[in-house]
Amino acid sequence: MLLVAIACIALITLTTVIHFEVLRSLTNGLPALRIPDRNKLLVVIFAAFLAHAVEMAVYGTSFFVLVKYLDVGELAGSAGFSFTTCLYFSAETYTSLGFGDLMPVGPVRLLAGVEALNGLLLIGWSASYTYIAMERFWNKTGREGPK
Repeated sequence: MLLVAIACIALITLTTVIHFEVLRSLTNGLPALRIPDRNKLLVVIFAAFLAHAVEMAVYGTSFFVLVKYLDVGELAGSAGFSFTTCLYFSAETYTSLGFGDLMPVGPVRLLAGVEALNGLLLIGWSASYTYIAMERFWNKTGREGPK
């Protein structure tokens, strides 16, 4: 259980740093981008999506390593255990979708709960950042709407 708790702390730290760096890069790079202002929002959306995909892959890889090599539980379900199953479970957990077709058993259950909470926070952070970017770039086309 201690190993899973350490993994949880490391993964929260790593995914938060990944997310921070993506959003920081957007903040620094968007103003200099030579595309129409409204199109900068597409860059924000795709960058946030990519950040979330990387974060889910980090969690999925961690599930795979913890279960296969460190024997701290299992991922039970009809799909069987594989790396792609771990990636799928991670995406399902990170987004709090929770189909229930796969279930963590043993100490890795803690990691599943932490991933769901971490995913919720990071998705909320992306939503907040997108809103701020919309306020910054949406009406900069020279045609201001009503105030």
